[in-house]
Amino acid sequence: MLYTRRVIAVLYDVHGNLAALDAVLADARAAGAERWVLGGDYALFGGWPADTVARLRELEPAVWVRGNVDRWTGDPAAAPDDAELQGAIADCRAALGDATAGELGRLPFEAEVDGARIVHASPVSDLRSFGPEPGDDDAELLEGVTGPRLLFGHTHVQFRRTAGDVELVNPGSVGYPLDGDRRAAYALLDPERGELELRRVPYDTAAAIARLREAFDPGRPWVSAFVKRLENASA
Repeated sequence: MLYTRRVIAVLYDVHGNLAALDAVLADARAAGAERWVLGGDYALFGGWPADTVARLRELEPAVWVRGNVDRWTGDPAAAPDDAELQGAIADCRAALGDATAGELGRLPFEAEVDGARIVHASPVSDLRSFGPEPGDDDAELLEGVTGPRLLFGHTHVQFRRTAGDVELVNPGSVGYPLDGDRRAAYALLDPERGELELRRVPYDTAAAIARLREAFDPGRPWVSAFVKRLENASA
């Protein structure tokens, strides 16, 4: 859909995949996007950590929130004591530099844009999130939420549903979709009408895989694991 009004592109879970990000930005701009919501998990696990952050910083005006891997990259001691994960964090910090890694780790936990609440996973955690089907913990995760719409990501699965009076929207993952569809996922929000559209964009997955293997040692366990995720769009 081509919008005649100014719309907001909502981007989550880019994870250092510049090829996917550039495809999404081109699609969003062609549709009329002039504002940006950035929902966290920007650099870790992709082949272009620094270039991805640099591209995102070109977007103005943009609202940023912090994801769990941004928190971990900024403070590796806060991440789980897992050798594969810690290796990926060390590789990402080396690519970003300590200053940029620290800045990502200090981004705000949440924000609000045109009546929509913006979090990475849920209002109570950057790790606990919602699924496509109603969950027993929906009410707990939504405690204190009074607005009509909640935007979140983290699970890399694109969906929308309601929980009580709140519309839950997961735009999906730009860089690492895990719903069986390798196309990059994001959303467009029309703030004047309150309408939201979930979108998918094809991109060169092979180039993203090649870059990941080129940028980091392909023998690293985390590299081979995320190559498989790119290939299969599943965990």
